[in-house]
Amino acid sequence: MEFIYYFGDVFSPLSFMLLLGGTIGGLILGATPGLSPTMAVALLIPFTFQLEATQGLILLGAAYTSTVAGGAVSAILLKIPGAPANIATTLDGHTMAKQGHGAKALQLSFLSSAVGGIFGVLLLIFLTPVLADWALAFGPSHLFWMAILGVTVIGSLDSASVVKGLLSGCIGLWLSTIGFDDIMGAQRFIFHPSLGGGINIIAALIGLFAIPQVLTMFAKGRNSGAAEVIAVQKHSVLDAMRELIRRPRALTIGTVTGSIIGLIPGVGGQIAGLVAYDQTKKFSPESEKFGKGHSEGVIAAESANNAMVGPSLVPLLTLSIPGSPTAAVLLGGLLIHGIFPGSDLFDNHPEVAWTFINSMLIGQILMCLFGLYIAGFAARVAQVPQSVMAAVVLALSVFGAYSVQSSMGDVYVMACLGIMMFFFERYGFSAAPLVLGLILGPIAEANFIQGSMIANATDGLTTYFLGGALNKLLIIIVLASIAYSAWMELRPRRLQAPADKTEART
Repeated sequence: MEFIYYFGDVFSPLSFMLLLGGTIGGLILGATPGLSPTMAVALLIPFTFQLEATQGLILLGAAYTSTVAGGAVSAILLKIPGAPANIATTLDGHTMAKQGHGAKALQLSFLSSAVGGIFGVLLLIFLTPVLADWALAFGPSHLFWMAILGVTVIGSLDSASVVKGLLSGCIGLWLSTIGFDDIMGAQRFIFHPSLGGGINIIAALIGLFAIPQVLTMFAKGRNSGAAEVIAVQKHSVLDAMRELIRRPRALTIGTVTGSIIGLIPGVGGQIAGLVAYDQTKKFSPESEKFGKGHSEGVIAAESANNAMVGPSLVPLLTLSIPGSPTAAVLLGGLLIHGIFPGSDLFDNHPEVAWTFINSMLIGQILMCLFGLYIAGFAARVAQVPQSVMAAVVLALSVFGAYSVQSSMGDVYVMACLGIMMFFFERYGFSAAPLVLGLILGPIAEANFIQGSMIANATDGLTTYFLGGALNKLLIIIVLASIAYSAWMELRPRRLQAPADKTEART
């Protein structure tokens, strides 16, 4: 209970102002397409140079937490995830907005984010030593199978066909190999100088999600009759709370899944959200409603991506191993102030560690309050004329893609991927599996190469990658995921076949 003694430090005037500023600023940055949590935290690091270590971490932690939640705004209203962690939110959130429930979807997303986030930070407080030991059990072979599991999961996400979903994921895996081989340094599929450094994930995210939407808007022209009008209705926060309480399954699966995945170094919130969405869909008796505006999809995705925030800091604070890209940026923020995370961090700098963690707990509550306040105003974005919205989104997309590395090459990559996805969507392919394949590719490749080196020096590839209880468990889950997705796709056809025969006889 040592953390209780440092709660007062969070409410010192400067610290609390930084917490408020980081929370509000993070919500705004998160709602802007292309400005990911990692980018938001990286942009704020220079502002912490003149602050004390504790105050700097409070600002960075507040921005991290609220940016993840704020990404749901553009995901729901524009079908453009504010960050990779909000990919799964678009699947049902945007459909709810088109049905006139944009305010409800936003309220559910912020409430779910608060529940998942608070649970994740409490795990960080009470279970840090235990969780850190468990995280050490994941080696390269296990992380490789986790990446493969993600590839199999995407086959049943936001796709009319398991085959098309898996094929989209494979295209994403191939795109992830473009650039230089990290081990041998060889060029791979570099058809243009813009691809020399590989495909930047932010540019790809904007291109695959934003550009098809922009092209669709422009294709409709200024004809108001052809434009898709999203009717936004007011919604009571109390009703949203009641809806959340009526969906304990989605909230529990999302929170637990996000907490577990957040603990594994290098996995990230995007996988947490997608896996939680997939598992909630599989366990739900209303699985056929997912993708059509089901509130459980929003609850599961948003509770998961915020629940992973706290656990992702466990390996950082105890083992100096960042659990996510944003945690890696936070590591830089610690090192700048001469603080080296590790097992003795809580002994040598308890005021820094516990004040930072306490600020994240309070920040989750502030994020929910401010998020609910802006939800009603943000929903008005959906009422902007399509021609104006298309121009604004296009400008933000170009700005977001260019600002990552100040490179026009990223803008070209964004445009090419967006045009490609525009035509792919017409044939039933989805952007979500492709993006996840692009994200999982480097994780799978890096861990396979590391595992191969270890295997060649020990018992061989077969024993290393297929042996061990944890490897076998992950393999079983991979096979079960493929089988279940195929069965769910074939089941309606089997049920329809007898009905067709009956009608033919009559």
